[in-house]
Amino acid sequence: MDSAVVLAIAREQGFAVHALSVRYGQRHTSELDAAARLARAMGAVAHKVVDVDLRTIGGSALTDDAIAVPLDTDAKPADPIPATYVPARNTIMLSIALGWAEVLGAADIFCGVNAVDYSGYPDCRPEFVAAFERLANLATRAGVEGAGLRIHAPLQYLGKADIVREGVRLGVDFALTVSCYQADGEGRACGHCDACRLRAEGFRAAGVPDPTRYA
Repeated sequence: MDSAVVLAIAREQGFAVHALSVRYGQRHTSELDAAARLARAMGAVAHKVVDVDLRTIGGSALTDDAIAVPLDTDAKPADPIPATYVPARNTIMLSIALGWAEVLGAADIFCGVNAVDYSGYPDCRPEFVAAFERLANLATRAGVEGAGLRIHAPLQYLGKADIVREGVRLGVDFALTVSCYQADGEGRACGHCDACRLRAEGFRAAGVPDPTRYA
């Protein structure tokens, strides 16, 4: 849902959006089907899916079948980093986006990271976003030649309820989105993982009907 709202924000700001998804070996591959539907419905110029098999290193409940997805926990940012954290995921995904941006001649990369209502992932913090922007301008031809690459994280300081409200304002069809860490093949949510709980609370707090389909 966060990425869908970010796409809508980028379009509102006048950008021609090239959407990127990464098939990294996640349990919830139905999110990739949802991303394709959203990209079409929301007028993305293109939607690219890149394969990076993070199952080969494991270390996360989302990429290692030996690690269970935590259920019915208190999802608070103050909690320790949960088992659903995927080592280096956002660094890898932003790096792929950075490479594609250079090829496209794009100077702006949007991502849906959030540091308010989230699961405590270190690569969702403002410090990470700022550091990656510095890296982008140091490590690329575009940056060296003065193109001024920017990493946009417009949801960084919004709670889930605010994200829902912003999506409603922008006409995002949240029924097309999948958030659950262990959604089934039809995209139906479990209702018990941190992603489901944060999403449900966001809709409740925003006073917006929750269109999530549950298994």
